[in-house]
Amino acid sequence: MNYENLLVEEKDGVCHITLNRPKVFNALNGGLLKELATVINLAKEDKQIRVVLLTGSGDKAFCSGADLKEGALNAGKPLGNTLKENYEPAIFAIRNCPKPVICKLNGVAAGAGMSLAIACDLIIADENTYMSELFVGIGLMPDAGSMFFLPRIVGLQRAFELFSTGRKIFMKEALELGLVSKVVPTADLDKEVNTLLSYYKNAPTFAIGQMKKVLNVSYGLKLSEVMDLEANGQTKCGVSADFAEGVTSFLQKRKPDFKGV
Repeated sequence: MNYENLLVEEKDGVCHITLNRPKVFNALNGGLLKELATVINLAKEDKQIRVVLLTGSGDKAFCSGADLKEGALNAGKPLGNTLKENYEPAIFAIRNCPKPVICKLNGVAAGAGMSLAIACDLIIADENTYMSELFVGIGLMPDAGSMFFLPRIVGLQRAFELFSTGRKIFMKEALELGLVSKVVPTADLDKEVNTLLSYYKNAPTFAIGQMKKVLNVSYGLKLSEVMDLEANGQTKCGVSADFAEGVTSFLQKRKPDFKGV
């Protein structure tokens, strides 16, 4: 399938998704966001796909945020409606995908572009880039999930500071804050990402999907409620082919051959 705003390649168990609007630094518009939600939901159902990789085209930006030239300021349409119609389906697709969604941060992630990055499960970042919650610079509050994800990563006070100043967060600080999983030189970015993809496409991704499901809701639940979800998820894992293979390979002292089911 061809997409207007994305490059999509499914290869060796990995769905590679590239935001492809390099002339506007991969700025987000309705078409791109709808395509992104569609592709991730298709990957969710495809048994051959074990992991999803999200990155941006060009060497300047992962995503520069919302495309303000698309009429957001004069269309007469409430911005909240745009969020619900375009942004929310894409963010929910990432979070509800039971497969790992990895962000290769190959350039700047600003505004909703940062929201998109931190919605992913892991971020491997180029050391020469930065993030910014720059909404405040145009008189807006953060959106596209940032106000959910960022406080859970960095805490309330630091989140407030980053939101209310919109300052640049360079990768040394991003790593210290836990915003990214690893920071590497530009020349090593592809190698590092491929190593991570190799791990996940051979991992017990059925169990990882159950982990992700509980992590999505755990902050708002009591201990007893989380433990109920653990018990339910573990019951499902216990009858999976991956669990059977894991036990068998352990007893046979060999490397497991997980299939993600």
